[in-house]
Amino acid sequence: MSEYPTVRLRRLRHNPLVRDMIRETHLRKSDLIYPLFVAPGSGVKNEVRSMPGVFQMSIDVLVEECKEVVALGIPAIILFGIPEHKDEVGSEAYDDEGIIQRAVRAIKKVINNLLVITDVCLCEYTSHGHCGLLRDGEILNDETVELLVKEAISHAKAGADMIAPSDMMDGRVAAIRHGLDENGFSKIPIMSYAVKYSSGYYGPFRDAADSTPAFGDRRSHQMDEANSDEAIREAESDILEGADIIMVKPAGPYMDVIRRIKDEFNIPLAAYQVSGEYSIIKAGGKLDWIDEERVMIESLLGIKRAGADMILTYFAKDVAKLLKE
Repeated sequence: MSEYPTVRLRRLRHNPLVRDMIRETHLRKSDLIYPLFVAPGSGVKNEVRSMPGVFQMSIDVLVEECKEVVALGIPAIILFGIPEHKDEVGSEAYDDEGIIQRAVRAIKKVINNLLVITDVCLCEYTSHGHCGLLRDGEILNDETVELLVKEAISHAKAGADMIAPSDMMDGRVAAIRHGLDENGFSKIPIMSYAVKYSSGYYGPFRDAADSTPAFGDRRSHQMDEANSDEAIREAESDILEGADIIMVKPAGPYMDVIRRIKDEFNIPLAAYQVSGEYSIIKAGGKLDWIDEERVMIESLLGIKRAGADMILTYFAKDVAKLLKE
């Protein structure tokens, strides 16, 4: 390669039209998945204290929100439920009349061009706030998986287009795949939270989903934030079990992991820009310490550049409006 002054890399940055032509990474509406929180009641739209612009919504309000999502060109949502009743076994998670099941049916009744993904876990539905069944303070893996399969099948029966298990129990992808196939849902894909770290960035989500553990933490099943080789093993395991899409969560602090998994497996890859990432940017913007819009776009471009094919982000509507403009 020739050297300066023959080579001047700034030549391709001078003209904005040239900059656009040679841009390597593009953020598109089709990359976006919008997380939504469903609550009991009617006419409910409660803003989450730690997540400005994010709301807990009753089903009637949620349906109207989904209409706006479609109008903005966002192709997909992922639903999280806040049940009316919690118990030790998270029974509303797999109840055919549970909050998510009713929400999916309501959306599908009036909207046919929106991909509805459902989060499959027990933490929002258990009285103790943990992701599975407990015995002497320990989460039981195999017994929990049985209930996750019931939950996934119940969501599919309600009309969910994709199942997204987020619990991090061993073997749950294979069990859910088998359960879906045995019940006539072989065409329903699984987007696995394959690489889910035990992260400090989840705090605001627990406000939104009312899922803070009553005691202890989730380090027994969520990944140690120091590990990346383990992430490769987790992703490979879920792929072999039948996952169609692999997810890394959180996204921003783990872009090296996103890149490694994309390079290793070249499978459709999702990344979740989680609540803490969102709230930090929103807070910085509110305090006028950063340009919120610019940092929002830069953060999402970084996730795409790392290798993500799709991004779950609470900024989805903001980004779609900006791209529309």
